[in-house]
Amino acid sequence: MTNTKLSFACAVAAALCGFSLPAVAGTPVASPTLSVPAPKPGKGQIVVFRPGGMGSAIKCTVRENGRMIGRVGQNRFFVVDADPGVHTLTAKSEATDAVTVQVEPDETSFVKCKIAVGMMVGRPNLSPAVEEEFSKLSAKLKPMEADKLAAEIAEDQAKLSKVAKTPSPAAGN
Repeated sequence: MTNTKLSFACAVAAALCGFSLPAVAGTPVASPTLSVPAPKPGKGQIVVFRPGGMGSAIKCTVRENGRMIGRVGQNRFFVVDADPGVHTLTAKSEATDAVTVQVEPDETSFVKCKIAVGMMVGRPNLSPAVEEEFSKLSAKLKPMEADKLAAEIAEDQAKLSKVAKTPSPAAGN
């Protein structure tokens, strides 16, 4: 996929969630084998990554205010630009976990999603991370495919819209 198509797909996915993905150009975040573009001026960004380990078939679906901002599989990551301020991200399977991130202008924040043992399925565990932790894993990490991520976000948004439009039986219809 060309950079133009990739950038467009990322932008569409992010726009559905009120986020914008970083531009391809920019000063990269330091990493030995992987570079993440710097956030847009005045914006911050969040890198969500999932190292290898337990639950290799389980993806970590990350939401803010109930809206999906991305889904990350094992040894994968995604990046979203976000307005400066406090952002609470959640991930849910049989249990919900949350992490609060203070996004600063022109800075990159990191969030790690690991999968822990659950009763029926793996449980997501979101935690703050630092750039050094991301950098150590960068040789193994790959970005989530932008077009696939965009499609998953659009599908999730369509489901949420459909549920919101469905009248409840108690409404007297």
